[in-house]
Amino acid sequence: MTWETVIGLETHVELSTATKIFCSCTTEFGGAPNTHCCPVCTGMPGTLPTLNEKVLEYAVKASLALGCTVTRRGRFDRKNYFYPDLPKAYQISQLYLPIGRDGQVPITWGDGERKTIGIHELHMEEDAGKLVHDPWQDLTQCDYNRCGVPLIEIVTEPDFRSGEEVIAYLEKLRSTLQYLGVSDCKMQEGSLRCDVNLSVRPAGTSELGTRTEMKNLNSFKAIGRAIDYEARRQIERIEEGKRVVQETRRWDENKDATYSMRSKENAQDYRYFPEPDIPPIELSDGYLDHLRAEMPELAEAKQARYQAQYGLSGYDARMMTGEKALADFFEDCVALGAEPKNACNWIMTQILRKLKELGAEPGRMAFTPQSLCRLLALVKEGSLNRNTAVAVFDAVFETNGDINEYVKANGLSQVRDTGLIESVVSQVIGDNPQSVSDLKAGKEKAFGFLVGQCMKVLKGQGDPKLVNQLLREKLEKL
Repeated sequence: MTWETVIGLETHVELSTATKIFCSCTTEFGGAPNTHCCPVCTGMPGTLPTLNEKVLEYAVKASLALGCTVTRRGRFDRKNYFYPDLPKAYQISQLYLPIGRDGQVPITWGDGERKTIGIHELHMEEDAGKLVHDPWQDLTQCDYNRCGVPLIEIVTEPDFRSGEEVIAYLEKLRSTLQYLGVSDCKMQEGSLRCDVNLSVRPAGTSELGTRTEMKNLNSFKAIGRAIDYEARRQIERIEEGKRVVQETRRWDENKDATYSMRSKENAQDYRYFPEPDIPPIELSDGYLDHLRAEMPELAEAKQARYQAQYGLSGYDARMMTGEKALADFFEDCVALGAEPKNACNWIMTQILRKLKELGAEPGRMAFTPQSLCRLLALVKEGSLNRNTAVAVFDAVFETNGDINEYVKANGLSQVRDTGLIESVVSQVIGDNPQSVSDLKAGKEKAFGFLVGQCMKVLKGQGDPKLVNQLLREKLEKL
C-alpha cells in the first residue's frame, strides 16, 4: 500500500522586544537563573499584567506579512497549564480571538515546485520558563527567566506532505520575520521552536489518521530527520496491525528516534476562559494603515529588484537575500560604490566561506562593508591581485583590521616596477630553457608555467597583466 504523510506545524517565535509581554523585565537571552523575573511574570498573588504595546505591533505586522486577516476586536484567554515551568499555573494566550487568521504563505522547493501553505491562525502568548534536569543529583531545577517572554504562535493547516516542504516553509517564515524585524529567529537560543503534528493515511484518501506531536526540534536538520522517522514508525505500526496513539513525542538527536512523553491534550483539557485582568484589544483603521505603511521590503521583492536594478542572476539574488543581515551588507557595499556583481561574488565566495568556517552568523561578523569596498578598490586600481586580496581578507576578517595598514605592514602591494619585472622575466626565461622550447613547439601550457615562475619570484605580488605582457614581448624577441 502507498502511504501519504500529512503534516501541520505549530511554530513558536520569540519576539525581539526589549521587555516581556506583561511586565518590564528584560527579554535578554541568558543571564543567571531567575534574575530576569519579577512578581508579575512569576504570577505572585495580587499582581496585574499590562500588555506591551510593541508585542501587539509585532504580532499585527507578522499577521499582515503572512497574509492573515487581522482581528479588529480581540482579547486574551487563560490556559490552565499545570507544569512547574509556569509558576502561576496558567498561561495567558489567545484561543477564541487570535490576532490573525486565514493566512497564506507561498513556498518553493526542490526543482521549482510550488505550493501555498495555509495559516490557520497566529496568536500572542507568554512563554514558559525552563526546567534544568540534573541526572547526577536526580533533581530538576526551575529557571523562570523566560517566563513572560512574548511569543507569537503560528499554526498552519495540515498542508505539508514531506519534510522538504516543511523546511521550505520554515526558511520562508524565518526570512519574513527577520526582515520585519520582529524576531531574530535564532533556533539555537530558542527564538524559533517548531512542533510537528504528523499522521499518515492511505494515498488517495481524505480522512486524517491519528496524529502525534513532536517537540524539542531545534534545527531544520532535526526537523527533517524527525519527520522521516515518525512517518516510518507510524506506517510500520499500522502495517503490523497496531494502533497509532495520539500523544506528544520528543525527538532524541543522539538516538535518531522519537519517544513518548505524554498523551496529547485537547483544548478542553486546558479549561480556557477569558483573561479577566486584560481589557479587550480594539484596532482602528488608522492603526492598521500606519503599520502597513511601515512594512519593509521583504526577501522576494528584494530578489526581483536586485535582478532588475543590479543585473544579478536569480540564483545570486536569492543568495543575497537569504538573510536580512547579508542583504543589508550587500546594499551597503553598493551604496559605497562597489560594483554590484563584484560585491555579490565576494560575499558568496569569501564571506560565506569564512562564516561557515567560524560557525558565525552574518549579523554578528566584525568585518564591515567599508572594509570589503576598500579591498575591492585596491584590486581594481591594481595595488593587489585577487589572490593576495583573499589572503588579506582572511587575515583581517575576524577583527575587521585596517586593510591599508595590513597591506603596508606586510609589504603586499602589487609590484608594477617595469624594470624589476623585466629582470625577473629574463631570469625565469634563462632558468627554464625547456619550457621556452616547449612553447615554441606550440605547447601553450608552457607559457602558464613561465608566468607562474615569474609570480613565484615576485612572491605573488607582481601585476599579472604586466608580467604577462612583458613575458610575451621578451619571448617574441627570442
